[in-house]
Amino acid sequence: MDKSWILNFLLLILHLRITQAAFGVGGGVGVGVGGGSGGVFWVGGKINSPEAPKSSVSKLDGAYTALQAWKSVITNDPLKILDSWVGPDVCSYKGVFCSNLQSEMASSTVLVVAGIDLNHANLQGTLVKELSLLTDMSLLHLNSNRFTGTVPNTFKDLTSLEELDLSNNQLSGPFPSVTLYMPSLFYLDIRFNSFSGSLPQELFSKNLDAIFVNNNQFEGEIPQNLGNSPASVINLANNNLNGNIPTSFGFMGSKVKEILFLNNQLTGCIPEGVGLFTEIQVLDVSFNSLMGHVPDTLSCMENIEVLNLAHNKLSGELSEVLCSLRSLANLTVAYNFFSGFSQQCSKLFFRNIGFDFSLNCIPGRNMQRPQPECSVVPGGSLSCIRIPTPKPLVCGSLVVSTTNNTHHTSVTSPSQSP
Repeated sequence: MDKSWILNFLLLILHLRITQAAFGVGGGVGVGVGGGSGGVFWVGGKINSPEAPKSSVSKLDGAYTALQAWKSVITNDPLKILDSWVGPDVCSYKGVFCSNLQSEMASSTVLVVAGIDLNHANLQGTLVKELSLLTDMSLLHLNSNRFTGTVPNTFKDLTSLEELDLSNNQLSGPFPSVTLYMPSLFYLDIRFNSFSGSLPQELFSKNLDAIFVNNNQFEGEIPQNLGNSPASVINLANNNLNGNIPTSFGFMGSKVKEILFLNNQLTGCIPEGVGLFTEIQVLDVSFNSLMGHVPDTLSCMENIEVLNLAHNKLSGELSEVLCSLRSLANLTVAYNFFSGFSQQCSKLFFRNIGFDFSLNCIPGRNMQRPQPECSVVPGGSLSCIRIPTPKPLVCGSLVVSTTNNTHHTSVTSPSQSP
């Protein structure tokens, strides 16, 4: 008999058994965090874990190696979470979630570690390079622990990682640039750590939806390409950043909803154009040293709910259109050098809107600066670039001309300031 025929028959039988094992995986707990393609469910946390298909064994072996290496450097586990990290069944480990993902062979699925959630576990230790073996992981949440050291460079191999939350730990060193090489990452949270140095320009060119770097020790100027970021939320607060707010921020796209610069060492003007193209809801530049007048284009922020300009050195008068913004819930301009505001601003009190204008230089108003402090306005010689604006201001209307005769872009919106 032809031996090749026998060999092919045996291979077919083997393939059918693997397929049957793959489709026989059942049970588990559903969690609404995706990652990967095909039918997905999570298993973990000591719930009866399914038997892994043979095609999954190598991936789970790698996960076992990674998690045991990590466990070995955890020096304190007051909640005894890692007591469950025993044996090769990593899908039963507390805080580890597995999912069944479609394999390259359409007829089978592969069981992988797809997420780790150890938020508020109060673990003490470091992050180990072996965690990069978890290449199918889409979620790594480690906030509110006591991890120290740096983020391993091997984390660049976490090609499926979409969410990285390392907030509220004791991590240090320069900005973890390895995060910029994670191709799938769209949520980055490293706030409340001890990272230092400058912010890389690539941070604002990466396709991130959320950037939280607040409450660290970053210093230097904000990269000039800030306005290129596609993120909807950017938090730079409570660092040691200095210099001007980049001009590009004035022409940021409509995707940004919240941006916080508060409590840094920023100087110069609020960039002209802020508000023209954005649907921003929260803007906080408080506790800096910004000077000059408030740009007219701020009055275009029809969706702004919280606008905080407090504790700067801003001057001039608050315009009527700024105080007429329809979505405004809180306007704070305290501790500046504003010399007046319109009748429309007075109506904010009757609209039940928080309006704090204390410690300015507004004549006839209570709780203002002493007159000697108002005799010399800070930044009086500062020249802020101002674009002449029509009255009423046409929001979202700007013609951008370049030196290239073949390229001319006109962006027009019918909306006008209130």
